Amino acid sequence: MKTNNGAHTWALPITTPDGEFVAHYSKQGLCGLNFPSLEKRPKSGTAAVPLPPDIHQWHATATTALARALQGQEPETLPPLDCSSGTEFQRRVWRVLRNIRPGQTRSYAEVAQAVGNLKAVRAIGGACGANPIPVFVPCHRVLAANHRLGGFSGGLDWKRTLLAREGVKPPTLKPGLRLPVVPPALVRE
Repeated sequence: MKTNNGAHTWALPITTPDGEFVAHYSKQGLCGLNFPSLEKRPKSGTAAVPLPPDIHQWHATATTALARALQGQEPETLPPLDCSSGTEFQRRVWRVLRNIRPGQTRSYAEVAQAVGNLKAVRAIGGACGANPIPVFVPCHRVLAANHRLGGFSGGLDWKRTLLAREGVKPPTLKPGLRLPVVPPALVRE
């Protein structure tokens, strides 16, 4: 598989009790994670591209991390995350999201405050929707105003499931602690 810039990526399945996720890797790390689909994944008609050794290791790490995350636990380690597909703003948002621990949630407004732009609430939602690595960049922990679920690229059933497994009950949740502001100069992804 090739990305828009012509770089190779590799797609590998991660089988879980919840279905088969598909992890996508670039030469820099995990660059995508797709939720299980009700449809069968199409077989590629092209010859397989050899798998670099790093990707074998990253995939084993991602598989273990996903198993923990699906149990509502924080992964002990993650493979390198390649968030280079995002804009600078999106990468800042994704960096803030990675500071939200399991069992915690933040509102779109709180994330906007953490990235230093209180007027960017809608853009925060857009960045969450564009997140290529859900679960590990936990956009499911971002709620709309009044603790409503908002949207989720994996679907609201998945968002409810992930939050419930982390012990979160969105309608009864109180706003969390403030996240630290992430200056643009600290974004290195």
